[in-house]
Amino acid sequence: MTCLPTYLGGGNPCAALRALLKSPRRQQQKQHLSLKPSPLRLVQAPAAAAGLPLPALASRRSPSPPSPRSLSTDVSTEPPSKVGGGFRPARVVVVAKTTRYEFEQQRYRFAGLSEEDLKQLLALKGSNYSGLLERHRIHTKNVEHVVDSLRNEKIEVRLVKRREYDEETVRWADAIIAAGGDGTMLLAASKVLDRLKPVIGVNTDPDRSEGHLCLPVRYTHSFPDALQKLYRGEFRWQWRQRTRLYLEGTGINPVPVDLHDQQLSQEQHSRAHVNERLPDQRSQVSEPHLLPVRSLNEVFIGESLSSRVNYKSCKPSFKFSLHRASYYEISIDDGPWEKQKSSGLNICTGTGSKAWSFNINKVANQAVEEILKIAKSYESISLPLNKELIQKVTNGYNESLVYSPEEPKMFFSIREPISNRVFSSSRQRGFASKICIRSRCWDACMVVDGGTSFEFNDGAIASVFINTDDALRTVLLEE
Repeated sequence: MTCLPTYLGGGNPCAALRALLKSPRRQQQKQHLSLKPSPLRLVQAPAAAAGLPLPALASRRSPSPPSPRSLSTDVSTEPPSKVGGGFRPARVVVVAKTTRYEFEQQRYRFAGLSEEDLKQLLALKGSNYSGLLERHRIHTKNVEHVVDSLRNEKIEVRLVKRREYDEETVRWADAIIAAGGDGTMLLAASKVLDRLKPVIGVNTDPDRSEGHLCLPVRYTHSFPDALQKLYRGEFRWQWRQRTRLYLEGTGINPVPVDLHDQQLSQEQHSRAHVNERLPDQRSQVSEPHLLPVRSLNEVFIGESLSSRVNYKSCKPSFKFSLHRASYYEISIDDGPWEKQKSSGLNICTGTGSKAWSFNINKVANQAVEEILKIAKSYESISLPLNKELIQKVTNGYNESLVYSPEEPKMFFSIREPISNRVFSSSRQRGFASKICIRSRCWDACMVVDGGTSFEFNDGAIASVFINTDDALRTVLLEE
């Protein structure tokens, strides 16, 4: 058990935490982590992608973006370097994830904590300093293995962290390697708009990260084998479909908030959007803006990050929160608009059908068993109710929720819809080629792949669909 120093005594963890951060002894110490906290970093929408001259929206009809061909992303017409049918890049960017250990260092660097102080602070929060440091070392070692393997093949390499990964870095590279887990893969893919530029994921901590989007785990420690397969052409390109998003309406804010390096409170998230809004954007009716991101996994729309109704109690400075449902109108495949209230809307691709969408919609054996019991209670239905049948039905339904990443279609899920005489939900889930949402929310957002957030309040209209020109080029190695 970790013992606190005497100046942190008193038996109150909160008081001890405050003492650690405010201690005069710490103020006098030489800063161990000298950098000041970075201000909130917002990714500006490229001018070319921020506002395209598209037709204005009809008053009650679904937005009608131009044909996919007229909106094709500018991509290179020349493929990356190929030798004998294989793939041999000359320049590679390796995007390394920020480990939890690094995050905690950055989080408290303003206090000038030493390593021992950080260890004490993590113990106060119930975190294991030694465990975080060990995972950090494992990740770092595996990243070094990837970088060394590339340089041994005379490939020029740039190793960057999340904050250093930008559009210029992407343009420089022939290929992008995401060294981390699925989150790092999503980050790496978010800035790649050239459909000919491959993005390859390497799971740098297989014991703690699932890595669905990464190469098989054995290549984490034998990355040269993966390179040789690329050189010999022992792979196929997998074109993972992505969604593109348009935002239009009154008072919209097309400037995103980057959530990858931020841990924002509810108030901070709202303030980040407000601070970046231009004064003349509050009331004008805008034409459709093609947002400067593509969604590989999913888009979530709702009052989920920052909107809670705060009520003051009789105690000073104490608030409690009640959930506010998301209020919006939705049109599926240019169908009629339908008013809905729910806990939000999830729109995924085939890649994302194995992720959050799957967990929203999957059923458990218990639910299937109870439904089958009800069905069996009717005289006209005879079912051999047993564990084998229950498992078979459960698996069959859950497997139907997953589809190929290369299929150009979306799957939407309405989370916990409210149904009454005012609001309805004719379809709680299903496939679609185009989805339009008109916000009636007060403090909502549209989050792309869990990393980029756009303000989405009353009057804003989002159009979501798949354009095959946006497909992400990834690799499936032959086994």
